[in-house]
Parts: sequence; C-alpha cells; structure tokens
Amino acid sequence: MSEELAFDSSGLGTWTEESRFEVTRERLVEYAEATNDPIEAHRAGDIAAPVFAIVPVFQSLMEPALEVVPTSLMGRIVHGEQDFRFHRPIEPGDVLTSRATMLGYQGLPKGSRAAVYLESRDAHGSLVNEQYVTFFVRGFDCGEAVGELAPDHKFDEELRQRDPVAAVSAHVDEDQTFRYGPAAGDPMPIHLDEDVAKDAGLPGIIAHGLCTMAFTSWAVLSELAGSDVRRLRRLAVRFSKPVLPGQDIHTRIWQAGSSGGVTSYAYETAVGADAVITDGLAEIVN
Repeated sequence: MSEELAFDSSGLGTWTEESRFEVTRERLVEYAEATNDPIEAHRAGDIAAPVFAIVPVFQSLMEPALEVVPTSLMGRIVHGEQDFRFHRPIEPGDVLTSRATMLGYQGLPKGSRAAVYLESRDAHGSLVNEQYVTFFVRGFDCGEAVGELAPDHKFDEELRQRDPVAAVSAHVDEDQTFRYGPAAGDPMPIHLDEDVAKDAGLPGIIAHGLCTMAFTSWAVLSELAGSDVRRLRRLAVRFSKPVLPGQDIHTRIWQAGSSGGVTSYAYETAVGADAVITDGLAEIVN
C-alpha cells in the first residue's frame, strides 16, 4: 500500500442520493426475454424475475465506491459476489426508491474486496429488497480490514457426498449480451465490443455475470419453487469465471437445510469442468 493509493475509510456509511425507478410491464418482459426466462408470469410481465431487482439500483452500484476507492483504481473493480434479500417481488406499477452505501473492505494478497449495501423501497416506504454487492479491486491490497463485509453464503463441501436434488442445463445465445445490456441498463463495452474485451485481457465478449445469475434463478425457481418467485427469500452467488456467448451452462442444486418454514439450497454452475458460479444459495419458503 502506498500513500498515494489508499482506501478512504471516512467514506464508509455515506449514503448515495435516492434514485427513483418506475416499473413497467414492458421492462419486465424485456428482462425476462433477455435472460431466456421460461417462467410465464415473468415473460408476461405480471411479476418481476428476481434478478431484475438489480435494474432499479444499477446506477447506484458504483457510487459508494467513489467515496472510498481511489479514482485511479476504479478500472480494476470487478463484481465478485451478489446477494439479494427479497421482502416481496417487484411488480408492474411499482415506483421504487433506492440508495446505497459502502459497509467495509478488506485487503487480500491478490486484491481488495469491498461490500456495498443497497435497499429499494416502494412508494409507502416499505422495503422491497435489500442487496449486498461485493466488489473486488484486482491487484491492489489496501493493507487493512475496516468495517463490515457481506454476509457469508459459502458452499458446504460435505454436500458433494449426496446427489443433487436438481440439475438444469441452459444455452447462452450468441446475441445474449446484446439483448441483456439494454434490458438491464448495463452498457459496459466488454459485453458488447470484441476489441474492448480482448484489450481487457478477455478471450472476447463475455456474458454479464448478472445475466448468468438470472439463468440460475429461473433454474432454481422452476425446479424447486413451482416457478413462484413469491416463495424466494434470498439468492446469492459468487462469480468465479466469465461465461462466453454460445456456451452451455450446467447448474446443480443440493438441499442444504431447513428452518422456520424455509428450505435452503446450495448450487454451482459450470461450463464443462470450469465453475463459473460458486457459493450459490437460494432460500425458498416451503
């Protein structure tokens, strides 16, 4: 760590300005179609797919980092983990107000991780969802641990001794990123421009991590929740490796436990032998 490059802990706990988002049926349909979601209620726009919750808060994602992470390091930030907590699904006609704050960070040998907390509320001020986003700043060890990190959702390796309760395969289309980007409001060029992606050290255009997560969400709901998003209470993943357009992804799901009328499922998603999503967790009301 150098004096020139240091995280600013005084920025922790600083809330962003509130952002406002009006949910339309058309936007919900667009997102479902962009993620190949087979659940009819999502495709009709009657109710939002779970990962759509990122759309109303997307513009607030990076703002808390500006209060803590030096500007020169912003280009090294990657999305490491995502953890949704659902109080109720998003519906057409909702007017959501969202804000975000950075909770804490930790230096590690290969980089630093930082946790951002976001919340979305409806027009009555009631929580609709909460999110924990873990960013990773590649190649920079901030040299200390300050504040709080996101709650844990690590995969229990003992689960591998049992057969999975479900397995789902899906194909990522060649044009997936060009449909997902506009639907999610995510214009990052590594998902849309081959040359930019290769200049960033990638093999080419990569799928949005949250698009891959959306694929896993409908896999979990279809197999274990009767395709009813109202039963989903938590969905969390760690992004391990990028997915390329044209690849097939395979998700395996294990039952991890049950308590208070809620069953927990752990899952992983792979392309061939390579895990692309790890530490997946879904909590579903029985």
